[in-house]
Amino acid sequence: MTSLALIQLAVFVTVLIVLAVPIGNWMARVFESKTSSFIEKPLYRLAGIDPSVDMKWTTYAGAVLLFNILGVLIVFLIQRLQAVLPLNPVALPAVPAGIAFNTAVSFATNTNWQAYGGETTMSYLTQMLALTVQNFVSAGTGIAVLVALVRGFTRVSTPGIGNFWVDLTRATLHILLPLSIVFALVLVSQGVVQTFETSATAQLIDPQGEVTTQTIAVGPVASQIAIKQLGTNGGGFFNVNSAHPFENPTPFTNFLELLAILVLPAAMCITLGRLLKDARQGWVLLAAMFAIFIPVAIVTMWAEQHGTPLLHGENLEGKELRFGTIGSALWAVATTAASNGSVNAMHDSFTPLGGLGPMWLMQLGEVVFGGVGSGLYGMLLFAILAVFIAGLMVGRTPEYLGKKIEASEMKMAVLGVLLPAASVLVGTALACLVPEGTASIANPGAHGFSEMLYAFSSGANNNGSAFGGLTVNGPFYTLAIGVVMLIGRYWVIIPVLGIAGRLANKKSIPVTSGTLPTHTPLFAVLLVGTVVLVGALTFIPALALGPIIEHLQMGALP
Repeated sequence: MTSLALIQLAVFVTVLIVLAVPIGNWMARVFESKTSSFIEKPLYRLAGIDPSVDMKWTTYAGAVLLFNILGVLIVFLIQRLQAVLPLNPVALPAVPAGIAFNTAVSFATNTNWQAYGGETTMSYLTQMLALTVQNFVSAGTGIAVLVALVRGFTRVSTPGIGNFWVDLTRATLHILLPLSIVFALVLVSQGVVQTFETSATAQLIDPQGEVTTQTIAVGPVASQIAIKQLGTNGGGFFNVNSAHPFENPTPFTNFLELLAILVLPAAMCITLGRLLKDARQGWVLLAAMFAIFIPVAIVTMWAEQHGTPLLHGENLEGKELRFGTIGSALWAVATTAASNGSVNAMHDSFTPLGGLGPMWLMQLGEVVFGGVGSGLYGMLLFAILAVFIAGLMVGRTPEYLGKKIEASEMKMAVLGVLLPAASVLVGTALACLVPEGTASIANPGAHGFSEMLYAFSSGANNNGSAFGGLTVNGPFYTLAIGVVMLIGRYWVIIPVLGIAGRLANKKSIPVTSGTLPTHTPLFAVLLVGTVVLVGALTFIPALALGPIIEHLQMGALP
């Protein structure tokens, strides 16, 4: 691994932390406010919302589910009706029902799994009104659920955990929207396309001297790319996503988009510490995330720079030369550490170890940064498991952030951790058994299995990236991955809100000599160990059938 790769990683981590601190403090101020802003008030009146209503966790969860179900329905209908709707300059037909269902679920769950080519399937209206809007509100939902969980720790003997409509409005209006406007303008200044004009054309001369015409797709790209990265969504305007020069034109935009992918998940740790009135709690969780992220990034960059025995030198196959192996490998790790899924290279072309790192980050539960809000509440589930394990070691009831962790919280935490993992393994096993699953594999053997395992890992953990060698636009994969996306999103949100409601009803426990400090390096080590151990026990047998055995086969080549 070259010194340039280490320098780039160090610069990226440093800038990320520097940006996360002020943004995290700003987000905390947004949710600490006791009054509605002058922009919020008319919106609440228009929607018939009473912002003073404090919801129980069941009511909060019902509002989340109702809002997201309506989002799925609206996105589905817009796709099916796009042929008769405006802003369709190239007269694209209606999206097929299976693809429309998969896409609607994908964008509502913040997964942004794309079983279609954006510029050849979705009209401008569909891209903006359906997909970009969901990019905002799905990210806003994740932030709202995290804030509700934090209230569970900070409130005492009260049934309420906040108001979902207020939390969603503030997350969207005061955080995601202003950041996206600024970032979109920066991207436009660097050459990212933003227009309502129809496709451009260029005159080409072939080797025989004949003149041909090339059609170049354009559209309102920058506005979608800004929230796609900041909201950890990942769904690109174009089929090749952030490898396309109209989405990601230069190494500078590549670095900015990399920062955008992780800056809000990192900043949420700072927000957590401020809301808890103990900044150390947030820093410990952020340190635990970096303790997993940095080694995986180093291994992935090393693997891609090391190449293969048959191709001496760096592995440049499937990569944009604008970004090279370092930029591509770091992006792969960042986008799978976050619940983002955008790509600037073909992950299917990575070396076995280079592909294993991003895949395993998803399989950990998207908790190493993860999605905006969703990554941190996923990490808090592991923190609850960690204090439970520590409690077993010393023979006392576990406590976390001043609340006792009892059987009901543990059951919900285990559900939130294990259900997405189970859906990955069950979905992959089913794909191996049914003819429709195996027929879509372009590369038989260990790599083909890796492609299936990666697809379900991406769907169940709401990531959205893919090993491109697997054809996933058929009925089996659109339905199966749609189902695991729903499980990975809502079967985690509901347990998290259940924990929030239970904790808010409890009294605070004073700190004693027997209380496990959760703001120390020791707890960070315990938390990292819990995350890694659960991920290893759950997925190493499956990984052994895919990237691990493929790496051993590659090493045996002459």
